[in-house]
Amino acid sequence: MNFEQREWARTRDELVKSIMELGFPEELGSEIAKNLGSPKAMQRMMGYLYNVKPRSVELVVDEMLAIKSDIDRWKEKKASEEANARYNEVLNYGLGGYDE
Repeated sequence: MNFEQREWARTRDELVKSIMELGFPEELGSEIAKNLGSPKAMQRMMGYLYNVKPRSVELVVDEMLAIKSDIDRWKEKKASEEANARYNEVLNYGLGGYDE
């Protein structure tokens, strides 16, 4: 198991524990961890859990969806910026690249 896998597993376990401490089932924590995908997203979720201490599954799931939505928006923004940079290169240097 490499570092990233260990970090993901450690963060997942911490998130599941946090969810269980609020009285929710372990399966909910596992599914939320799987859906969030990254340690950073799971840490953000834990911050929400520690600060808000939600009392319903719906609030926990709503926050997970909000975090996923933010991540998706960020990825779209980065892809758009990359596409715009490539487009500007074509405008500035043509399709032949920098040699012209």
